[in-house]
Amino acid sequence: MPEATPTDIEMMRRALALAAEAGTRGEVPVGAVVYVTDTGEVIGEGVNDREHARDPAGHAEFHAIRNASKHLGDFRLEGCTLVVTLEPCPMCAGLIVNARVDRLVYGASDPKAGACGSLMTLTQDDRLNHRVTPIAGVLAEESSDLLKAFFRARRG
Repeated sequence: MPEATPTDIEMMRRALALAAEAGTRGEVPVGAVVYVTDTGEVIGEGVNDREHARDPAGHAEFHAIRNASKHLGDFRLEGCTLVVTLEPCPMCAGLIVNARVDRLVYGASDPKAGACGSLMTLTQDDRLNHRVTPIAGVLAEESSDLLKAFFRARRG
């Protein structure tokens, strides 16, 4: 598996800041950033907003990918990297494949819903028309700690 680049780590820190901000609004703290791999230009960001928007598709990855696509004027995000604090679910993994994202960098694994290595590996399934290069575990402890603290506080 490829190693995270310094830009990947910088973008994960940005995604973590977005996630923390979402957590203060009562959303599950997940943040995502899409950047152009060669230049480091950020072209899309997103946070979870399922609670506020009452939207089952209100995942950070969805928002980041939609914003990046609007920025580029194309649904194809070839040459782009998606950085997200939590391993994407099947819905988001499908979107990542359909958007033709080249690289996926994620922090914490999700043993209950992760579709990029934990429960299944949708983003690298040979039967699909596109495969994504995964880089797992980048700042995983920070990502995991943020989620654990959020759910601990919710349980009281």
